[in-house]
Order: sequence, then structure tokens, then C-alpha cells
Amino acid sequence: MRNPFSKTYSPEDHEMFDFLSQIKFFESMKNKEMARFLPAMHHRTYKRDEVVFFSKDPSQALYLVKRGQITLTIDVRDTFETILEIKKGEAFGENSLLENAKRTYTAIIVSEEADLIVIPYYAIQEIFSSNPKIKAKMMTSLAEYYNENNQRLFKSYRESFGFFSLRQMFE
Repeated sequence: MRNPFSKTYSPEDHEMFDFLSQIKFFESMKNKEMARFLPAMHHRTYKRDEVVFFSKDPSQALYLVKRGQITLTIDVRDTFETILEIKKGEAFGENSLLENAKRTYTAIIVSEEADLIVIPYYAIQEIFSSNPKIKAKMMTSLAEYYNENNQRLFKSYRESFGFFSLRQMFE
């Protein structure tokens, strides 16, 4: 029997839960945990070549891609080098889950348009402070994400025959 006091969600909320559950940082959450983020979400449409944020900017939001494509680039001497392409159902700006972090890459829209859901840093921190379980789940996902990135980095390093010094990364 259903609990008459449990919160019911609209079809739009369920659609958002389905979307969020595909994203790394939300995949282990229950609907009622994901629901905490709904009031904090802002929908924004960007155009081709628009910069979402620059490297070294303060990390002020987590971005979820509803539609479109974004490249994450790093500055290498006088040019930008693409490190990752992000598409529907993926997130970027993940270091906004950390306190006082700065962006490590520049995010640029490469599709004609992109629809993004923006979750501000302050809202994430507010949810974390009142929901340690949500914070633990997201931080675990973040650690897994960074671990996968490290594995890719080391694989790339091995395949490049050491054209760069990996030791510098840890100094």
C-alpha cells in the first residue's frame, strides 16, 4: 500500500529524474534525493561558439547537457587543445562540487545551440550541508570520475612514449 504522506511528483519531475539518473553524479540517488536539486536548476540555451566558462574562472555551477555539444579545451601555448567532447546526458563543471575550486578547462559550445541545466555552486553546498548522504553519493561519483580520468591520462602517457614528464604533475 502506498504511503498517503509520501511526496508525489509530476510527470515533468519524473522526466527530470530519468534524465538525472543517466548522469554520473546523480546515478546512485533516489528520486527524493534528486528532487532536492529541482528548485536550484536553471535552464539556459547557448549558441555556437559561446563560452560557458573560461579556465581559471571560479567554479560557480555544475552543468548538465539536455541538448547540444560542448568541447572542453585547455590552453597549450598559443592555442586551445580539445580534451573532451560533452553531449546530451553528460555533465561538466564537476569541480563545482568542491569548495573554492577554479576551472581547469574552458567550455565552448560547438553545436548550433545547446540546452544546459545549470545548478549553482551555492545551491549544491546548501544541499550538501543539510544532506550528508547526498554529499557522500556525489563525492563518491566525483572520486570515480577523477579516477577514470587518471586512468585515461596514464594510458595516454604510456602510448605517447613519455613525450611529457608525468612527474611534473605531482610536483
